[in-house]
Amino acid sequence: MKQTTRREALKMCATLPFAARFASASSLLPSSQASDASAANPTQDWSEALITSTMHRTPDPANLGTWGYAIALYLYGQYLFYKRTGDKKHLDYIQGWIDSHVNDAGEIDRKITALDYMLPGNLLIVLHQETGKQKYKTAADTIRHTFDNYPRTTDGGFWHAYSRQHQLWLDGMYMSMPFLVRYGQAFNDKKYACDEAVKQLLIYAKHLNDPASGLLYHAYDESGQQPWAQPATHHSSFFWCRAIGWYGMALIEVLEVLPHHHAQRGDLIKLVQQLAAAYEKYQDPATGRWYEVVDKATTPGNWLETSSSSMYTYTLSRAIERGYIHKRYASVMNKGYKGVLTQLSRDSDGSTHLHNICGGTNVGDLQFYLDRPRNTDDFHGLGAFLIMNEQLRKHQA
Repeated sequence: MKQTTRREALKMCATLPFAARFASASSLLPSSQASDASAANPTQDWSEALITSTMHRTPDPANLGTWGYAIALYLYGQYLFYKRTGDKKHLDYIQGWIDSHVNDAGEIDRKITALDYMLPGNLLIVLHQETGKQKYKTAADTIRHTFDNYPRTTDGGFWHAYSRQHQLWLDGMYMSMPFLVRYGQAFNDKKYACDEAVKQLLIYAKHLNDPASGLLYHAYDESGQQPWAQPATHHSSFFWCRAIGWYGMALIEVLEVLPHHHAQRGDLIKLVQQLAAAYEKYQDPATGRWYEVVDKATTPGNWLETSSSSMYTYTLSRAIERGYIHKRYASVMNKGYKGVLTQLSRDSDGSTHLHNICGGTNVGDLQFYLDRPRNTDDFHGLGAFLIMNEQLRKHQA
């Protein structure tokens, strides 16, 4: 008898009627009623709903897209769901995407010339742990060794990309540092990995932190040549929501691996505490969410963004759980969680959607950030939601 491959099995699953694969299709709302979907069924497993809908839209994971961070963020969220449920089809789906980009020799089909291309390395680590296949470690080794000769600023900060010469983008810390410390933990490289990750997080904070607001600017250009670089400081001028979310989550994930006796552990915890206070200060009191440009709530055209709101909520939850911040921040966390849930909607066929997600974003002026597309089911938002939701389900259990 012919063996059924993982990809064929996923395709066969996709041919079933959608409602038959979605247990809660009986309580349905149109997409326009995003604010009512979560209220209709507060016990719904929204991770399952979004993952099922995503797999229905793209039954073959090879068609998700090229090697990149946003898809990998989503799939890491799906991995957390798999760890909770044990349903192997979710691991198979992740493996299907990775295998479409990593051959049997462990060669990745993209050169690692940017921090963005390192985030999928998190999936390589977990697939090696789950399957024992050497190809995943070989591919992870490739990303790890990229750090050895990766370009840096004069004080040692990793450039955002070879093509972004002399530039530090706050986003890059989540793109690269969680992978680095997880690699170090998994493959006996922990001292270098932890020391380098702490060094990077603190260099980025040195150039981008604004203690007065508690927020961090999006980017820094050591050369001062970029049009957005301020003359004296060389950092950009605005507090873009998701960049700050990336950085907060990077702090949390590095602290998960960093030894308790590490000399600079306290410095990272202080940054988490600073961010928690800023999240509380700038949270929209009416919705519980946060603005695209965080500190400009009253600016015409500013809007409440979903992926960053998920990231902030996740960071608060994990920080409370680990004792980095006071439990009083639970009210900010809970309000954020409820606010994000209002951005869910359901179609008549049972498929679930997530709204008001900022698309991929460069560094720019104020109007540039305000004019970013407000997407539905963008992987930036789906991934951040899943990571948040898996944490909050545990936190509130």
